[in-house]
Order: sequence, then C-alpha cells, then structure tokens
Amino acid sequence: MRKSLTNALGTVLRDYFTDHLPRVRGTSPHTIHSYRDSLMLLLRFLSARSKRPVTELDLKDVDPPAILAFLAYLENERKNGAATRNVRLSAIHALFRYVASRNPEHLHLAQRVLAIPFKRTAQRAIDYLEREEIDSILKAIDRSTPKGSRDYALLATMFNTGARVQEIADLRACDLQLTKPFQVRLFGKGRKERYCPRSCELSAKNAISISGRKFTCF
Repeated sequence: MRKSLTNALGTVLRDYFTDHLPRVRGTSPHTIHSYRDSLMLLLRFLSARSKRPVTELDLKDVDPPAILAFLAYLENERKNGAATRNVRLSAIHALFRYVASRNPEHLHLAQRVLAIPFKRTAQRAIDYLEREEIDSILKAIDRSTPKGSRDYALLATMFNTGARVQEIADLRACDLQLTKPFQVRLFGKGRKERYCPRSCELSAKNAISISGRKFTCF
C-alpha cells in the first residue's frame, strides 16, 4: 500500500486556494493569481535549495531563514526591486495568517514568519501629462482604421477617468453609459466600484462596435 503524499503544507495550500480565498474571503481572481504566483516562486526556490521535489516539502520547510533566503534571491538573482519583494512577502504573510488560525500547532512558526518586516521603498514623484501633451498623443492616432479607433477609445477613456490599465482591460460594454450624463463604471482593487464622468461618447461607441459586443447601457 502506497503511503499518502499529503502533508500539512499540501493540505493548507489546497484549502487556502480552493476554499478560504474564493469562498470565505471573497478575494478577487487577480489577487488569488498574484498570491499563487508568489507562492509558486517560493516553492520552486525551496525545492532547488533543499534539492528535493516540491511534493516532499512540508510546512516546517517554510521557516523564516528559508523565506529570508528567498527574498534575497528575488533581489540578488531575479533583480526584483524592493516593491516586488514586498508583494511576495505580503502573499507569504497572508498564507501564514491563515495557518495561524487553521493550524494552532504551527502558531509559533506563523508568528515568526509574520514578524519578517517589509523593506522600505523610495517614494517616487508622481509623473503626469500636461493637457497639450495628452492632445498630442490622441492626435497622433490614426482614427481612420479600426485599430486606431480602438486605441483612441482606450487612451481617451484612460485620460478621462484616470483608470488603471487593469480596470480598462476589465471593462465590459455594459459598463459604459452613452447617454447623458456620459459615464463609465470601473472596478478597482478589492472590487471597489466607482463611476467616472467621461466626455468621449463617439470613441466609446467605436470601441464597442470594434469589439463586436452587443451594447447595453447599465
């Protein structure tokens, strides 16, 4: 009879990603994917470091010295900045907050992991475009072609609303209101919903016709 390969780490990760994050916490798919990618990098690093397959790793292998070595690897070998390092550490912290409440026998390990600090990052000045610069960018787009009309619609919407790239990528036809008052519905981080006024009615209509999706006002 073959011995079961399931251990504490495997069980925790399964329940964390299939039940806790999507069902209990209602975490957005983007956040789940970010956590998954961070932990995938961690597991691969630990596997290479210990010269064991990922399937043989257990929760005790994910201790502070190993995590600190992983963070150093990100900065020194993958050339990640402090901000990216902090994103990976945030995903690890989130997992061990779950471990602390689910597996009290590993509370001490969770406390030690959660004590690993984030690294200070330099605050960059926020760059912006002058009105004349925005006009120059939009005028440079050839709107006589379908792709040009699409690009104009996307950029004009971003300039009008200040939306993030991911918010624009997630837009649906039903998120645009093409009757007065013209506005767009955006979903930001944490699924926060907001409405922004917009002025480019024609470009929005062109974007919808190009995408081939049926338009429905919300």
